[in-house]
Amino acid sequence: MEETVFQTYLKSDTLFKKNRDILRPSYIPENLPHRDYQIDQLASILATALRGDRPSNVLIFGKTGTGKTAVVKFLGNEIKKSTGDMENIQYIYINCEVVDTQYGILANIGNRFIKDWEEHIPFTGWPTEKVYNRLKEKMDLEPRVTVIILDEIDKLVYKSGDDVLYHLSKINDDLKQAKVSIIGISNDLKFTEFLDPRIKSRLGEEKMVFPPYNAQQLRDILMQRAELAFREGVVEPSVIAICAALAAQEHGDARRALELLRVAGELAERNKEKMVTETYVYKAKNKIELDCVAEVIRTLPTQSKLLLFGMILNQESGTEKLNTGDVYSTYKELCKKIDVSVLTQRRITDLLSELDMLGIIHARVISKGRYGRTREIQLSVPIVEARKVLEEDEIIKELYGHKIKIQATLDFTQRT
Repeated sequence: MEETVFQTYLKSDTLFKKNRDILRPSYIPENLPHRDYQIDQLASILATALRGDRPSNVLIFGKTGTGKTAVVKFLGNEIKKSTGDMENIQYIYINCEVVDTQYGILANIGNRFIKDWEEHIPFTGWPTEKVYNRLKEKMDLEPRVTVIILDEIDKLVYKSGDDVLYHLSKINDDLKQAKVSIIGISNDLKFTEFLDPRIKSRLGEEKMVFPPYNAQQLRDILMQRAELAFREGVVEPSVIAICAALAAQEHGDARRALELLRVAGELAERNKEKMVTETYVYKAKNKIELDCVAEVIRTLPTQSKLLLFGMILNQESGTEKLNTGDVYSTYKELCKKIDVSVLTQRRITDLLSELDMLGIIHARVISKGRYGRTREIQLSVPIVEARKVLEEDEIIKELYGHKIKIQATLDFTQRT
């Protein structure tokens, strides 16, 4: 085999003994620590389906990383164990961040009941009523109970309204043999305020709230996953405690804790370490936070990128604290160099507020006495990382040919 750049890494020892996806939130273990009460509560509702009756609709609330999705998927696996190959219960999970339109939801459900050789509902093109009627027709061919899980249901409502929930919540009135139950999962307690009162009443037959995990509970979860994922003795005991403590500070988010542990392990492995130490937890924390910042900057509109690039140029030239006028002057100069239309100062003020809200800059209003008020603006993200991400944009790349002239203009502005 020809030697490649990967050989060095493939030859080195791995710290993981099994699939590292065990440390991802999508992995559902044999048991879920500290969620026995919620499992029993939901199981008592879904047990009705095993008797052939329709369970109550349920709305599940809780912050991100509190085990809502894990519990629902865990019970789906338990139902499969109970029914074996029998198809008298259909358990359908849909993530509404991925499928977020009325048509998409109905088509996704409908196609689960259509055989491979039959005509499927297309991704688009049919009237909604035709999709609904096809779904209803196929679903009602057998006396089965269908449990539909709509994860991130609030995203669906905010984007597409509650029409699809109206169809699904009243579908039992249109079925003769089949029965349907809906489980909605959300981390937004207020989304029900946007629902029609009739839909709200039908969906909320039962409600559950998942509390955040505390630090000790997070330690137990991480210990369970670490024993499954890592080779024995490669994780310092303090690593688990630190990951749990850091995640507990952020509303008891188990996803965050698992991500910290996984990334810490991967960073240690890449550096050919024999152990995952505390140092790698903090490196993982910094990496995760930088990755989040990078993704936010990468998806900014062009005008916001120009604003941010101008602020970086100012800071590199020694001016760390800017006011709105400084930022706007630099922004106009950049726009002229690459022939981009200049927005008004009022619109730029709005864009600065958005950057402040995203945590990319820090803008505070200060009083100038009889001269009025202004904003003092500083970058809140590392310059080197921000610049690297901005360099990926073709328009920002075009500015590099003009950088010296721009820098000279900035220096002149500061001197005068």
